[in-house]
Amino acid sequence: MEEFKKALESKDCQKVLEYLDDYLETIENEKELRELLQKLEELAIECEEEAYELAHELAHIYAHLDELERGLDVYRRLVEKYKGQGEKYLDAVYHLADAYEHFGMPDKAIETYEKLLELERELGNKKEEALTLAHIAINYDELEETEKAIELMEKASAMFKELGDERNYLVSLLDLAHFYYELEDYKRAEELISEILKAPRDTEIEVNARIIEAEIKAAQEDFKGAFQSLKQALLKALEVDDEELFSIVFEAVYNFIMELFEEKMYKEVYENMDSLADAFEDINEEYEKFFTAVKELAKLKDGLDNEYDRVYGTISVDEFKELLDELKKIGTSVLSVRL
Repeated sequence: MEEFKKALESKDCQKVLEYLDDYLETIENEKELRELLQKLEELAIECEEEAYELAHELAHIYAHLDELERGLDVYRRLVEKYKGQGEKYLDAVYHLADAYEHFGMPDKAIETYEKLLELERELGNKKEEALTLAHIAINYDELEETEKAIELMEKASAMFKELGDERNYLVSLLDLAHFYYELEDYKRAEELISEILKAPRDTEIEVNARIIEAEIKAAQEDFKGAFQSLKQALLKALEVDDEELFSIVFEAVYNFIMELFEEKMYKEVYENMDSLADAFEDINEEYEKFFTAVKELAKLKDGLDNEYDRVYGTISVDEFKELLDELKKIGTSVLSVRL
């Protein structure tokens, strides 16, 4: 990887990031890796536009080495570097808070976001203040302080509405719906979802609203309604031809089905799976066969007559077969006998 070595020597941050993953695969021992990390740490401090992307890569590598704090030190050094430099300093503090949030350290994330909030209030930047309040709320929810999270998110939501920031306003309502769902206040959660879906102008928000709507309905044992909401989310993602968004929804659907299998709620699966299979009848035959196979597997698990083996045999996508194999294993105990 001569290209990477040249980029590192010339301190071309963009090229270093471009070739980094490939170069890491060529490293043969820990000593070599640590020597590289030391050079990359120093480079990150010198980079401008790519500094935080490189810091993110470093933090992940150090996390794999069980030395996350070493990776986070790069973010802290960038905060020190930009102290007293206005927007650059705020940006550095934000990225440090975001790193704490990303790596599952909500206490530290809150502490850092609160410092950022003070600075934003001094500058009178209302939009950034609202965004930071929303981040703090999400981290309080991670700490299971959901009522505090609601209090802060409602403040952020009111600010977004006052600013005319429709997208962030709807996102805040989405977060609030999820918080109220966690508190089992399903009525309020449903009211918020209804408000979001009145006139949705953002596909991603609409799809996520449908996923939360499904969670709320399932919590109230309305499984037909839950599957209907998930079907609408899948079809909306297909409608806009957004592969990443569709993958997110499909994962949510699969996880929902898996939870029902884990709870041995097979009837709730096979009674509602036709709606998902039928949705793909004229769109994608493999998805139609996958959901039909899930239905037949649920019947098999429930001790009913089924056509699981026949449908499974018609599926040509290996990933779908692996997912079905995973579902089939749920609840199956393997007896290990040592002689």
